[in-house]
Amino acid sequence: MKKLGTVLLLVVGVILGANLVFAEPMPSDILCEKDYAKVTDDVKICRALNVLKGTIGEFSRDAILGENLTNKPIKVEFMELSTLKPQYANYDALGIKKKNQLYIYINQKHSNAPAEALAALLSHEALHQDEYNSISEETYAWTMEAKVWADLCKKNPKLRNNKISSLAARENILLKMLENANYSNILIKNTVVNHPGYKSLPQKSPGFDSF
Repeated sequence: MKKLGTVLLLVVGVILGANLVFAEPMPSDILCEKDYAKVTDDVKICRALNVLKGTIGEFSRDAILGENLTNKPIKVEFMELSTLKPQYANYDALGIKKKNQLYIYINQKHSNAPAEALAALLSHEALHQDEYNSISEETYAWTMEAKVWADLCKKNPKLRNNKISSLAARENILLKMLENANYSNILIKNTVVNHPGYKSLPQKSPGFDSF
């Protein structure tokens, strides 16, 4: 498709007698080619990963780049989650392990979300690195997501007023829980405990014993 597009562009240029100048790659494109090539080729995801630099979520960024239990970069992409299972249709994201490869699938509906919202979501999902899950693990992951969003909102307060992105709306709900609990995880944990999708989860899982 790229070769065909280039050929067509050259043909149009010749017909119009234009002097064609090919644009240099944007910095985010370069990041995808170099830093994140084994993770994704989606510029939006690359930007989100870059946003995590210097935040509390940098640990999650490192995990996505390969510092995780598999010692391999996590593959990240947007997807219609209902194609995996119909009950996943309204999930914001999903982490899956296939053999020794971790994947993070972000709901396609969030493909136009702010990079900061995607970054916060990825900081959560990158913490799920094995086949096990628990209330403690989800509590830790949700709290990490909220704290990353809080950090990013301090840098860009306008994020708190985003009324367009459903993912930003999610992050602002988590932020409000964090603030109302004086930055403890009490309200987030109550939400996780009462979440219908987590009813069958054990209290603890490996690495998450006290959250």
